[in-house]
Amino acid sequence: MTLSQISTPLTRDQAFALVDAVSEREDLALTASAHEDATTGEWVFEATCEMLPDLPAFETLARELLGGDVDFTVTPLDAETNWVAKSLEGLQPVSAGGFYVYGSHSAQSVPPAGLIPIQIEAAQAFGTGHHETTTGCLEAIERTLKRTKPKKMIDVGTGTGVLAIALAKRTRLPVLASDIDPIATQTTAENARDNGVGHLINAVTAPGLDHLSIARSAPYDLIVANILAAPLVAIAPAMGRAAERGATIILSGLLVTQAPRVAGAYARQGMILRQRLERGDWATLILEKL
Repeated sequence: MTLSQISTPLTRDQAFALVDAVSEREDLALTASAHEDATTGEWVFEATCEMLPDLPAFETLARELLGGDVDFTVTPLDAETNWVAKSLEGLQPVSAGGFYVYGSHSAQSVPPAGLIPIQIEAAQAFGTGHHETTTGCLEAIERTLKRTKPKKMIDVGTGTGVLAIALAKRTRLPVLASDIDPIATQTTAENARDNGVGHLINAVTAPGLDHLSIARSAPYDLIVANILAAPLVAIAPAMGRAAERGATIILSGLLVTQAPRVAGAYARQGMILRQRLERGDWATLILEKL
């Protein structure tokens, strides 16, 4: 298969925002990632495409998302190389919410005392623990588990499974993890196994909450969804039906400026905002189903 890479230097927040947006489009790229260039210190957005990328589509998406023109560079690639894994190899461990997220390549693979380790390898799925939305969710999970003991949990849009693994490790209870991308659910299952919680996590491929296993296990008393603002708004009615009274719903993948619109969509489904965590330009919402 002939592959090519499209890339551009951006700020860290812009690079991760563009990764999120491209990941929501099945027609643009095989994979997308963001990393800090070890030489220049610049953050770089990269996407791997089959054949040549649809450059006008990338430019239009970037313009709509970032509010200005972006100059992309297109480079042919060796199809035998996992370029997503390669671009993520330099990422350092992250501590958030009492968890320590790292890759096996890291020299700091032993977690500091008191932190729960989660090993997430570079893979063809979004969610290494480095984005503010993921660390925000990990912090929200820690806050939630200090005040409640959920019995039925689901991670919607699981990516690499980092949040589902965090829930399973902290509670030692079953967690359902769903994603629209079959590569993501396969990656989640592998990461869950490698972290010793494979028997606790059931990963299913589904758009939103549309899956028989999800319906059969409902209602849930803890729901986590780290996706984008528009999909979060779209699935709000389904989330309202899936959440039991008193349930905690943790939402992220949204900018601070998008938080009121998302919170409003969930308020109309009987879920009120209890806390809002902000990391840079990104927000994580903690809601309760009335």
